[in-house]
Amino acid sequence: MVSLDPNIGDVRPVIRQLDEGAINRIAAGEVVERPASAVKELVENALDAGARRIAIDYADGGKTLIRVQDDGCGMTEAELPLALSRHATSKIDGSNLLDIHTFGFRGEALPSLGAVGRLTLASRVEGAPGVEISVNGGVMGALKPAALNNGTTVTLRDLFYATPARLKFLRTDRAEAQAIGDVIKRLAMAEPFVQFVLRDVSGGGEGREVFRADAEQGDLFGALHGRLARVLGREFAENSLPIDAESEGLHLTGFAALPTYSRGSAVAQYLFVNGRPVRDKLLVGALRGAYFDFLSRDRHPAAALFLDCDPALVDVNVHPAKSEVRFRDPGVARGLIVSALRHALAEAGHRASSTVAHATLGAMTPEPVGARVYQMDRQRAAAPSPSFQETAPVWGRVETSEPVDETAPEEALEYPLGTARGQVHENYIIAQTATGMVIVDQHAAHERLVYEKLKRQIAENGVASQALLIPEIVELSTGDRARLMDVADDLQKFGLTIEPFGGEAIAVRETPAILGAVDARAMVLDILDELADQSSSNTVQARIEAILSRIACHGSIRSGRWMKAEEMNALLREMEATPHSGQCNHGRPTYVELKLSDIERLFGRT
Repeated sequence: MVSLDPNIGDVRPVIRQLDEGAINRIAAGEVVERPASAVKELVENALDAGARRIAIDYADGGKTLIRVQDDGCGMTEAELPLALSRHATSKIDGSNLLDIHTFGFRGEALPSLGAVGRLTLASRVEGAPGVEISVNGGVMGALKPAALNNGTTVTLRDLFYATPARLKFLRTDRAEAQAIGDVIKRLAMAEPFVQFVLRDVSGGGEGREVFRADAEQGDLFGALHGRLARVLGREFAENSLPIDAESEGLHLTGFAALPTYSRGSAVAQYLFVNGRPVRDKLLVGALRGAYFDFLSRDRHPAAALFLDCDPALVDVNVHPAKSEVRFRDPGVARGLIVSALRHALAEAGHRASSTVAHATLGAMTPEPVGARVYQMDRQRAAAPSPSFQETAPVWGRVETSEPVDETAPEEALEYPLGTARGQVHENYIIAQTATGMVIVDQHAAHERLVYEKLKRQIAENGVASQALLIPEIVELSTGDRARLMDVADDLQKFGLTIEPFGGEAIAVRETPAILGAVDARAMVLDILDELADQSSSNTVQARIEAILSRIACHGSIRSGRWMKAEEMNALLREMEATPHSGQCNHGRPTYVELKLSDIERLFGRT
């Protein structure tokens, strides 16, 4: 049965020019997806105007009201109507679209908002009277005088009233409000010297202050650290490492969290390019690649990273929302992120996040006296247990093969991980420090030490490869073959040798010897999938390091083995000297440090 193409009719379609209102509504669909998009555009305009204080109010998740007030340079009476016309901007002159130093540059936000909502724009420059103008559904009103301080106030009411179908695609007020908060927090991280105040004024009145970040003082790193503590929380600030690195015109700064301060999803990853918040696949992949050896697949790193460069090295004009960027040399950007983060993590040595100790103390905290007891629990507690002797826990002994020297010099306590005082449950080393105590998981700690030693040996001596008796021929598409050959040299460093084999095929000549018998074709296809998704591949390296991790696990001190005092102390000293020893090969902590003040608090001694 032959079906007719519904797009082909009997009447020839006629090309016509759309009216200005339709053009603005279409543009609004690209730029303003939801209330948070409108907030983003308006706050970025305020930042481009040099504002140092920005107040944002919203009602009903931004659906009925969005108001942004700033103390920036303002606009004159002649500029106000011009700002509401499409492609009118003060930020570029159109001569060079790669030389962009501002958040906005297209001149689309204000006319797009005016086309789908009721927009009022009031502004005043220093030394001139204030003026305002309104536009409702694309229809512009007359200029009127306005009483306000220097700066600009933009009020947007009834978003999408001119396109009611769009309202059906908005989420609940709470979800839209949460999206607005996320936008403001990202911009607040990008501008630590600017004050941000976000209020929910639903229902009228002064409303409720949802978020506030006062302007930070001091140098850039100090200000950024303070702002991140305010936005992401004190725990992130306490457990993050400063990042400062440069390579081929790119400068990376920011803070990255320790591996033991990881999250269950990628919600704590904030990436900026020339101060602009972005959600770029290349950068996210680089961040994941920097941590892939320290976290399991279900854990995600936390970081706030700022990549700055000459605007000519990056194209921000590839997405209407400007949330994606394209680098002239993506490999340099990725390499800088991976190398800078790995260097910082190595410099951290054995350090583990403070949240490990907090979680431990939380587990030790007894229930309050007035805790609710359910009836089923009372019955269970009242009934005698005939098998108590069998089910009661067997407490471990504090014992070593040789007694620990109780007269050890005080200098021994000055080691970061202290001096071993005993071993419990044949797996946990108890060490005393100058300010508290440390509990070490001997198997997890030694597993990491052996793993790092094996990795050093591989790095120094290279990865041995085994030649295939019959090379594996893999047929690929033109694009996949070119993509794979671009990384052939990198793959060879890990023992995987590939060569062109006529047409669009490649030949796998050698595979890493440590992997044993492998499915070369499946490995090549996995590498291609990773290259397509992240523009780089760690497949071979990950498989090799998984083997090393397995070897380290089997070759490390087992749980259940009693250790001598000198063995325990030697393990502690080696942990202090080995990078990444604060977490095991699976991202879990290898030790817990408890401060004496925390221990005393557990016993009510404070």
